[in-house]
Amino acid sequence: MIHPSYTELIQAVNSEVEPDETPVCNSRYSIVLATSRRARQIIAGAEPMVIYPSNKPLSIAVEEVYKGKVKIIPDTAEEEEEIISVEDQSSTTEE
Repeated sequence: MIHPSYTELIQAVNSEVEPDETPVCNSRYSIVLATSRRARQIIAGAEPMVIYPSNKPLSIAVEEVYKGKVKIIPDTAEEEEEIISVEDQSSTTEE
């Protein structure tokens, strides 16, 4: 079993959303996009924001999303595309 599961990740991402608001993330596709983009940032040299036993960038990215260190911000033009906003890290650039 993979921890955290997609369901747990979606719940963690949407934890700060009020009950009457639209969820930030409601599909596995959105989670995959967000974590893969963050993993690419880590591969490119961005510092991981969590300590994780594995040194695999994707595992670190998943843990960052799960712990709320990375926020998923839906793009208003195309909702399927996600932009990652890294908290407390102003030196990271978006692609």
